[in-house]
Amino acid sequence: MSPPTVTARPATRHGWAHALGAVLTGLAVMVLVAALGLWAAGASDLPDGAFPRVVAATLATAVGGTVELSGDAGVLAESHAGLTVIPLSVTLAGALVIGAGFLRPLRHRAVASAAELAGWAARLAVLWLLVLIGLAFGARQTFAVDVGSGTLSDLTGLFEAAPRVGFTTNVPLTVLFGLLWLAGVLLLAVLVARGAPLPGRLLRFQESVRPAAHAMVVLLLAYVVVGLVVALITAAARGHAPATFALILLGLPNLAWLALTIGLGATWNGRVDGPFGLPMPHVLNVLLRTPDVSVLNLRSLTGYDGRWWWLVVVDALLLLAVAFWTAAVSPARIRVWQHALHLGVALALTVLMICLTGSVSAHYGLSLLGIGNLGGGLSGELFLRPQLWQAVGLGALWGLVAGLLGGLLALPVRRRGEVGEPTR
Repeated sequence: MSPPTVTARPATRHGWAHALGAVLTGLAVMVLVAALGLWAAGASDLPDGAFPRVVAATLATAVGGTVELSGDAGVLAESHAGLTVIPLSVTLAGALVIGAGFLRPLRHRAVASAAELAGWAARLAVLWLLVLIGLAFGARQTFAVDVGSGTLSDLTGLFEAAPRVGFTTNVPLTVLFGLLWLAGVLLLAVLVARGAPLPGRLLRFQESVRPAAHAMVVLLLAYVVVGLVVALITAAARGHAPATFALILLGLPNLAWLALTIGLGATWNGRVDGPFGLPMPHVLNVLLRTPDVSVLNLRSLTGYDGRWWWLVVVDALLLLAVAFWTAAVSPARIRVWQHALHLGVALALTVLMICLTGSVSAHYGLSLLGIGNLGGGLSGELFLRPQLWQAVGLGALWGLVAGLLGGLLALPVRRRGEVGEPTR
């Protein structure tokens, strides 16, 4: 009797239908999160049926797209505005769903050819390109600016030149960065998922890359969960439920991962001026609303409230936990110093990602007859940006120390491939 023949899984299991399902599911989740967050923030009251277009603009910025703001008041006045912020709650939701959709047809596989992975990713990219084009052209709207009462109001009425501010998207940049975002999501999905197949030539790298990459994703998600618990407790104790839910659904990772970097010792510089307000704890708004550029770090936070030292404790506990877990699930032949090196590099790259995506910049101004900003609540500035290389260096240092301690703590744990005494 001849031995049974094992039939390979057909490539059609991840064809166009599966790609369409993955893209549409990810898009639907992002739309839901953005729409609920904007609704909680009061954006549903915007005039001229602008809510769907604001949702489209939010999705465009969530995947790295560019939204441009501009305005004018005829020959009388001109408004100037700019906004750079990524709603990371929407970004994270989309990344998790699309990443899971990419991996689902590949599960239960040990090896996949590079051509197969590239073809599957290309199907998703083609459909995602259509989504990006739709978002880029759909995110366009113009609003009238309320100038209040007084001389300025009289002048704008006399000249029939009420200032208007609108937003549009830069279509080429939105498409480019949106495709790069998708490529990053798919690459991270393959790197992080221990069950995802790799081309045969890359299998030797999975022992050094995957455990550390997975640990960083666990760390980031753990910080989001901690931030969610804190936000819900704060909402229950102090009220302001709509604002809290808007923050959760639009920018919770922005705050949670900012706290992660500050707990590592990183410094951010920022300022809040004019009508702008940060969707952040009151302490941050107080520290940043100063005449000059403010410093936001552990020293300034604990100078306002000593309880912020808990950020260091949370960082230390979570990093030690993921370092121990990473060492425990890694093969026994991986030495302690290698664990430290892997985690140091991984945390440095993670902090770099947080710094690049967590920066905030916004400004608004109105000039009359080309003469300066009018002030009086009609101009303002908001920005928050890190001292980048200091933060990355601290991330590398913390990762090395945590990896070393986690590797030492995991030595008594029996690990895969262990024969005798584990090698230090």
